[in-house]
Amino acid sequence: MVIVMMGVGGAGKTTLGQQLSAALGTGFIDADVYHCPRSVEKMSRGIPLDDTDRAPWLRRVNAEILRSPARTVLACSALKRAYRDVLRTGTGADVWFVHLDIGEAEVRRRLAARKGHYFPEALAGSQFTALEPLQPDEHGVTLDASRPLDELLAETLATAPGTG
Repeated sequence: MVIVMMGVGGAGKTTLGQQLSAALGTGFIDADVYHCPRSVEKMSRGIPLDDTDRAPWLRRVNAEILRSPARTVLACSALKRAYRDVLRTGTGADVWFVHLDIGEAEVRRRLAARKGHYFPEALAGSQFTALEPLQPDEHGVTLDASRPLDELLAETLATAPGTG
């Protein structure tokens, strides 16, 4: 089982993912570390990535999923259905998504307050433009990411298969 924390930048994917990983005693993958230097530089200048930029990154993240233990937590934007399809490729295991849904104003506030990260507040709008919510045939749940972390963790543990 791979549990993917997905959503726009600033939604809390890494924070919740690390908490979930610790609670489950599983591995944790932060997809951000698999961006190539060119993409990081591009984002740091406030230029959104396009599908061409994201394709090799998603393949690297998928390769890391395939190398990971059977039970892993992944923090990855996974904004589009096609991106999520790449993450699911060849897993041979269930992939379950936690879409951290949050309003743009709150994301902008969080990103503006965040220090030491290459992803600026200026990219928030492009993330919402690209976002495709989970489809009915995709396994997962959508949570209101403006709620407190302890509530999000409890709900994820209560709803993710094999965690309750």
